[in-house]
Amino acid sequence: MVSSRLQMDPSLEKLLNFIEEVKLFLRELANFIYSISLKHFLRFEYMKHLFVTVLYRQRGKMARRFIHSGMASLAAVGVVIAPVVAQEFPGTNIDPWEIPSPSSVVTAATDDPTLATSFSEKLRDSIIEYGVQEGDTLSSIAEKFDVSIDTLRWQNNLQSRDQIKLGQKLEILPVTGVLHKVKKGDTVYSIAKKYDSSPQAVVDFPYNAFVNDETFELAIGQTVVVPDGVMPSVEPWSGVARIRQVTPDAGTVVASGVFVWPSSGSISQRFVWYHKGIDIANKSAPAVLAADAGTVVMAGWPDNYGYGNRVLIDHNNGYRTLYGHLSKIYVVPGQTVKRGDAIGQMGSTGRSTGTHLHFEVIYNGSYLNPLSILQ
Repeated sequence: MVSSRLQMDPSLEKLLNFIEEVKLFLRELANFIYSISLKHFLRFEYMKHLFVTVLYRQRGKMARRFIHSGMASLAAVGVVIAPVVAQEFPGTNIDPWEIPSPSSVVTAATDDPTLATSFSEKLRDSIIEYGVQEGDTLSSIAEKFDVSIDTLRWQNNLQSRDQIKLGQKLEILPVTGVLHKVKKGDTVYSIAKKYDSSPQAVVDFPYNAFVNDETFELAIGQTVVVPDGVMPSVEPWSGVARIRQVTPDAGTVVASGVFVWPSSGSISQRFVWYHKGIDIANKSAPAVLAADAGTVVMAGWPDNYGYGNRVLIDHNNGYRTLYGHLSKIYVVPGQTVKRGDAIGQMGSTGRSTGTHLHFEVIYNGSYLNPLSILQ
């Protein structure tokens, strides 16, 4: 029995040796595959690095050509489609001065009997620098850029009307008013109060930025334009005292009238290129009336922003009127209203800094100055 087991040992030993050789082969094969893979991977990484380096050094080489060709293509597309787009909005070609004026509807004594709206040919979004030319005066420069002489005076620290000279550089604000640099503790309300303006006017100016567009928070050190603002304790060169225009009682009409004042209060912001209506402010939040008879085509807050709760009335004669920032709405779309009917209550919903009514007059798609209609 013992001798037979000893005779089997050589076979077993061969088997074990074979198994060890197989293991050694597999280990060497694995090491070989790993070394080959690593060698190819390192070579790939080296080539990739060279390729990226070349691209990095050549960055921007074709950028200018690409941008120029892209802008030229966009301009060409614009020229081609402009006539088609223009025909889709025929109302925008209307000259407001050729629109037949409705009958005078309100007789009210105002402090500003000559209300007019003028626009610069090119809307400005920032301060520009202007070099005084031969024959320029402070008044002619102010008229040229559609700002007041006091705006030029305050922005450039002028001490007299005759201080400007040929070649002098003047900073021109985008609109009449003042430029304010925000300090710690400043808010749109405190800034507006300081310069005898409206906080809503500061918010509505499209190129004023806010840290928080809902609370109108400002960043220390930023500058904001205060439309129609005046420097405190300074006598204006224009010689025109700041007087708030007060509307008559809402609904006051004469026998031949067509439009009535939509609400009572003081006019806190007028019609300008970026504010296509007037604001009537009144802390007591009175009722808002339909300026004329018509059909309600919108009543609510469709976009949860902007004008807030609003009512849009179609007067079925080319005219439409819009009433924004309402706290309450008393009408529904499709309802017909008579001139002077209560359609809502003044409020401060939407992009608003206080209780007021935003009132717009639209004629065949063109925005008109409501004061030219309501006077």
